[in-house]
Amino acid sequence: MPELTHQRALIYMHIAALLFGLTGIFGKLASVGPDVIVLGRALFAVLALMMFARYFRHAMLRGLSPVRLLQLGACGVFLGVHWLTFFHAIDLSGVGIATLGFASFPAFVVLLEWLMWREQPSRMDMLKVTLVCIGLILVPPSFDLQQRGAAGLAWALLSGFCFAAVSVGNRLTSGKLHPVQIACWQNVVIALCLLPFSSKAMLQMPALDWLWIALLGVLCTGVAHGLFVTSLTALKARVASLFFALEPVYGILLAWYLFGEEPSLRMLLGGVLIISALMLVQRAPKPA
Repeated sequence: MPELTHQRALIYMHIAALLFGLTGIFGKLASVGPDVIVLGRALFAVLALMMFARYFRHAMLRGLSPVRLLQLGACGVFLGVHWLTFFHAIDLSGVGIATLGFASFPAFVVLLEWLMWREQPSRMDMLKVTLVCIGLILVPPSFDLQQRGAAGLAWALLSGFCFAAVSVGNRLTSGKLHPVQIACWQNVVIALCLLPFSSKAMLQMPALDWLWIALLGVLCTGVAHGLFVTSLTALKARVASLFFALEPVYGILLAWYLFGEEPSLRMLLGGVLIISALMLVQRAPKPA
């Protein structure tokens, strides 16, 4: 496959972050449970990615091996858990808190890259982690897990950890398999895991939910995930993650406009700290 330039990878990440920012909105609009949303999202994503692969003549089986299938399966499971916990966090605390909690994932990326690749975090990385932690303390009104805001934040943090695991894990296959293959097979894994449990409820969805989930699957998953995985062939996960500073901005503003989820001053301050921390990643060394 042609080598992806650094500049084009940055453009891909900008577009992916914008599309990912719509995820919470479509999830909030759907009236079904998180498991049904995730199943529908995965199925529509697989359909979109297969059509894309057919149009551009990308072979979906080329380069697959038992080891790579195992890697894709593990990343697919983490991706599915990320989606389930994220939509559950939205149900508990709304789009704003869920999106800000998920925005902690670059801090987990730094930790996982150190554990898996022995890439020593820089002082800037440590500063970023500190700012994210302070920001997360400010996001919920309290840390009583009986309160829906704090419980939603806890689920969103788990969602952020799982997405960080996907980001780091995709480095094992990026450059060896086509990005469309990676995105498609991971969504196949998610669909296979949820079909036995959620297919009946999915068939009973209201007509409007099919529209929201189709948009979620095609735009926020098929296109966004493909662009995200593609960018990792030229960017390290910690560098790519800075663009997701934009996701909570899109999510919070749209939720405020559409659902009246007005953020508190404390939540805004926490969000500013988290987003400022993510923007500092720009100063991290770029990959060779």
